[in-house]
Amino acid sequence: MGSIDISVIVPTFRREHTLLEAIGSVLSQQGVTLEVIVVDDSPEGSARSAVATIVDSRITYIKRSPPSGGRPAGVRNDGARMAQGRYLHFLDDDDMLEPDALATLSRALDAQPKAGMAFGVIEPFGLDPAKLEHNQRYFKEARRIASRLRGAYQLSASLLFRPTVLVTSACMTRREAFVDAGGFDGDIPVCEDVDLWARIAHATGFVFVDQPVLRYRTGAPSLMHELAEDDEKLQVSYQIMQSKYRRSHGVLRFYAMKLWARTILR
Repeated sequence: MGSIDISVIVPTFRREHTLLEAIGSVLSQQGVTLEVIVVDDSPEGSARSAVATIVDSRITYIKRSPPSGGRPAGVRNDGARMAQGRYLHFLDDDDMLEPDALATLSRALDAQPKAGMAFGVIEPFGLDPAKLEHNQRYFKEARRIASRLRGAYQLSASLLFRPTVLVTSACMTRREAFVDAGGFDGDIPVCEDVDLWARIAHATGFVFVDQPVLRYRTGAPSLMHELAEDDEKLQVSYQIMQSKYRRSHGVLRFYAMKLWARTILR
């Protein structure tokens, strides 16, 4: 277990072409020892033959049974339970890591041993010019906000009450921080990753690395890309997250955080 620095968990569902690109971006990383755990959530195990074309002992393929039904929390948790690395990185099957992403994020955590998570800058790419431009503006603003955040309280407030400044594929966590947090919450319909990072950051602190670590694909069909701000699942998910925080930390702290996020953090 101690010989592996980073376990990269890649949930996948019927996206073999982009999955191979995602895996390739992991295997090309330098300066760290790693393993790749592909968790196939399709009933037929559609990615099995594609993954088998890559001859590399660092890759493990598993087919989840039964399928999650479109809830990635359990898929990611399954991969994490198999992981042997001291750090965990969850990479979506349509994203790609920047060449030095894993070394950069792991060095940031090594330098701040009390921080439970690190995240970096997201660089969108894609073939649809309008969607690409929208995402470029969004993540440029996310980078500006993230660079201003100081302390766990501020990141948690930003995640719970404002548009997210991160995506899971740009985050790395210590194994023990993930375990202590209880992993991804399968009761949250969408944005269960936002909930996890808010809980880990609040409990342990974080590191923001102000350089690109992820190439984020835009325009491809996915659960998150198709959500609108008024989507019922999105609204319900944030209500659950906010209720969890209010129960855990009290009403006064909850409303103070909400006020701070909506007035000062601009």
